[in-house]
Amino acid sequence: MKLTLTLFFCCVALASAQQTMQLPKGQASPAASLHDVAWIAGHWQGEAFGGIAEEIWSPPLGGSMMFVFKLAKDNEISFYEIGHIQKLNHTLILQLKHFDGTLRGWEEKDQTIDFRLVKIEKDKVYFEGLTMEKVGPDEMNVTVLIEEEGSSEEVLFAYKRVK
Repeated sequence: MKLTLTLFFCCVALASAQQTMQLPKGQASPAASLHDVAWIAGHWQGEAFGGIAEEIWSPPLGGSMMFVFKLAKDNEISFYEIGHIQKLNHTLILQLKHFDGTLRGWEEKDQTIDFRLVKIEKDKVYFEGLTMEKVGPDEMNVTVLIEEEGSSEEVLFAYKRVK
């Protein structure tokens, strides 16, 4: 009985912890349009990494939705991101670049961090290692798979719309 309960709780923990997905090797991203993710547009704020995270997303225009992100901790900027969700070959891709508080880039000049589209559901979009979910009209959860020094962890950004 103890073994059964232990296995059950392990399975429940794993199921609830896995919010991000990966495309199977060799599989192409599904067809999608920016209209499918237009609900992301807006000004969002929440707590993360012991500070305040903020994202501002533009509505679709010119084949993309651009965004900026900043993390402020102890009243100082930890880092910024700039990026977009772009229509590319009948599907979507999320691309971004990181910058420190003085706008010095982390990635090489011509490099981006790319998240290929895995799946779209109503009010939820899965990119490789990044999931965005509309929880309510003014709430959005973003879960990011952070890989560092051989280990990985999903980090939740629980955002509220800024009005």
